[in-house]
Amino acid sequence: QVQLVESGGGLVQPGGSLRLSCAASGSSFRLYATAWYRQAPGKQRELVAGITQSGNTNYSDSVKGRFTISGDTAKNTVYLQMNSLKPEDTAVYYCNLAPSLGLASRGYWGQGTQVTVSS
Repeated sequence: QVQLVESGGGLVQPGGSLRLSCAASGSSFRLYATAWYRQAPGKQRELVAGITQSGNTNYSDSVKGRFTISGDTAKNTVYLQMNSLKPEDTAVYYCNLAPSLGLASRGYWGQGTQVTVSS
């Protein structure tokens, strides 16, 4: 059974940066497509960034150029570096490991970490 624990969220001013971490246990994240999703109040959960088993990355247009997804095999941890944060980035961020980026519902989810961008 794969377990995911996110951390690194918090309150940050517009223009600031945060790095989210997703620590995996039970299996190597490299065996899965790994993604970060977010859900803002009253909105559907959306894909923010993903990386396939072969290392191909995918970003939503709203974060392209500002966010970077990466992984550390030794720590079995996936990261989301978020720069130039905007108030519209405020959401609960979730880590997901799945057979592919399009099959998140068949994968594993973390508990989420709150990111609030506000002055």
